[in-house]
Amino acid sequence: MLKYKNKNFCRLNFASFIASRISFRSKRTFSKLIVRIAITGIMLGLSVMILSVAIVKGFKKEVGDRIQAFAGDIRISKVDLNASFENTPFNDNDTLVKRLLADKQITKVMPFATKNGIIKAKDEIEAIIMKGVDRSYDWSFLKQRLTTGRVIDFSDTTESKQEILISQYTADRLKLKLGDKFVMYFIQQPLKKRPFKIVGIFDMGVEEVDKTFAIGDLALIRRLDDWHKNQIGGYEVRTRYFENIEQAAASANNVLPPDLKAFTITETYASIFEWLKLLDVNTQVILVLMLAVAVINMISALLIMILERTSMIGMIKAMGATNMAIQEIFMINAFYLIGLGMILGNLLGLGVCILQYQTHLFKLDQASYYMTFVPISINWLDVVLINAGTLFVCLLVLIVPSMLVTRISPVKAIRFK
Repeated sequence: MLKYKNKNFCRLNFASFIASRISFRSKRTFSKLIVRIAITGIMLGLSVMILSVAIVKGFKKEVGDRIQAFAGDIRISKVDLNASFENTPFNDNDTLVKRLLADKQITKVMPFATKNGIIKAKDEIEAIIMKGVDRSYDWSFLKQRLTTGRVIDFSDTTESKQEILISQYTADRLKLKLGDKFVMYFIQQPLKKRPFKIVGIFDMGVEEVDKTFAIGDLALIRRLDDWHKNQIGGYEVRTRYFENIEQAAASANNVLPPDLKAFTITETYASIFEWLKLLDVNTQVILVLMLAVAVINMISALLIMILERTSMIGMIKAMGATNMAIQEIFMINAFYLIGLGMILGNLLGLGVCILQYQTHLFKLDQASYYMTFVPISINWLDVVLINAGTLFVCLLVLIVPSMLVTRISPVKAIRFK
């Protein structure tokens, strides 16, 4: 006689054997159709969930990186009632910069200033805001967004004041190209104009940036506004981790004097980041709907398979099998189907993600979505959590319909056959 500790093992072997037979070796046409429908439902649902999360993460990363490339993570400016794009100046303070850099979250602190202007070129005009930077500016992010040309060369202080970078949008509007020269009028009293040469053209893919800004020399803005040589319009701050910019801004505010304040780019470009938050809501809705579709498919498949196997259940019961053992048969059967569907779903979902990441096959309207292609960012932890969540929820929900076997009478089931 078997010991008690071996009874569960034998029962599990028995349940696994029967489950594998009715799952993949069934000769009943209707059962095969139901199995295929259930597997397809799991496959499509899981692949859509993986794609949804990857696309939303891709959007958030791509848009965040593009804004970060131009505006940094945090901007420090003077606290006043000035609502224009032109900054109220304050003195560049090396001691303050060192105190900011003492925070390990902050990696760069760079001075800048902005000034309103109007570009006149080839009988066309375009309003623009020139962002002035100096030789300490970190160009590494912006260089990735250059479509042609180079960044400003500060080795010659005279030439650097005449060099400028404009967006691809502005270049197209004014029919300008790399190396062209134009005159910019700066709105002040008296009106001043300066000649510029295009040394680089960038494409951020963010309408608020491309339509609005050009990049020039901070020293020129100082001269136009009659500032002292150490006065600036603000600091552009880069952080180690974009996800921690709120904490970094709070830390910066703790060391700033009362007349200065740190603003995150999520505050400066609030409309864009609010739009990205709405994408999170859309993703949550898609995840719930796809999971619901997968669960409904599996419940339907399990109920039909139980009803179709009524005579088999009655016979097994008559031979002494318990309700728990028969439930295990159909739960293991469901596990097989869910597992196969998840394998196919991962292959499909991750396959499309990798294809899009490598080829940018699926395109977008940049005017509406800030970029020309569907961005993809695969986070393997997200993939694992989606798989684990799908498996857990499906098996948990299937416990109730599997209890239908307890209501099947062996006598009636065999007679029904």
